[in-house]
Amino acid sequence: MSEKILGLRFNQDHGCFTASMESGVRIYNIEPLVEKARYDVETVGSIASCEMLFRSNILAMVPGGPHCKNPENILQIIDDTQKKIAMQIKFASEVKSVRLRRDKLIVVLLKKIHVFSFLHPTEELFFLRTRNNPHGLCEVSPLQSSHKQILVFPGQKIGSIEIVDLSNATKGYSIAPVYITAHQNELSCLAVNQQGTRIASASENGTLIRVWDTFSRNKLVELRRGADPAIIHCLNFSLDSEFLCCSSDKGTVHIFAIKNTHLNRRMSSLPPAIRGTLGKYGDSQWSLATFTVPAESVTICAFGPNNSIYAVCFDGTFYKYAFSVEGICNGEAYDVFLDVDDDNDNF
Repeated sequence: MSEKILGLRFNQDHGCFTASMESGVRIYNIEPLVEKARYDVETVGSIASCEMLFRSNILAMVPGGPHCKNPENILQIIDDTQKKIAMQIKFASEVKSVRLRRDKLIVVLLKKIHVFSFLHPTEELFFLRTRNNPHGLCEVSPLQSSHKQILVFPGQKIGSIEIVDLSNATKGYSIAPVYITAHQNELSCLAVNQQGTRIASASENGTLIRVWDTFSRNKLVELRRGADPAIIHCLNFSLDSEFLCCSSDKGTVHIFAIKNTHLNRRMSSLPPAIRGTLGKYGDSQWSLATFTVPAESVTICAFGPNNSIYAVCFDGTFYKYAFSVEGICNGEAYDVFLDVDDDNDNF
């Protein structure tokens, strides 16, 4: 059976990640890096993506790949304590992605988002119509205590973000849509911080990342990943919202300062003769620090404690780096996570 990875996803506190594969699903703890659970293809089929609810026993799996056990319009909710499927929910079309809060289940289809009460998962609170969303872009602030409990996804207009406040969502909830005109091109990636106060967005062009305030909907900072187009696969805020990381199809991870933006590199500090050759890029904010994984594989990234950052790659490798506010990155750990020893203790 192929061990090809179809999807990688961190949990909400960045302490674990899921690997969705043609051969099933594996769940990993990061510190230390150990396999915590495994579901083989005979049990769940091949899985396109898997969402983990913090470190609870709840997993939501989206079928996909060559060995689907269920149609791709059926979402599976797994109870890891009992090691079995606790619930299946059928939709009118293919499930593109799923997001979890302790009180909400959010299911993304091509042109619609369904929001359920997680206390009663079969009770749909409301649904939202969207533009074509083939990648299932959607993010939600995870904390119950967050300043705003927001859901963000591509708006009806190209490059726009729609924001929905879930704080008082009840069945039949009436939604007043709030939009941000974020980019000129289609969105490729979104992120929301833990507190629900910041949104990061990138377009299919992949050169710029913009950070937005969810209260005022104003742009706080514009960050430059690079001058050449790239496919941005992952954006993540640090848990304290001081930093933002970005990874792309080039296998490079960029780290930006969000709170103290003066830490970011600015080409305008270079001598005028050099700066003049940079044209419109001269006054951009570039990453504080960066590193490239050796295999240059598609990568997702997230922050760990003490200015550490994790890179998990579709080739099955794992990296941990430490970075300083001076922009220095040092490798601290490397492993092939598909080969690590398993650990059957509870999460």
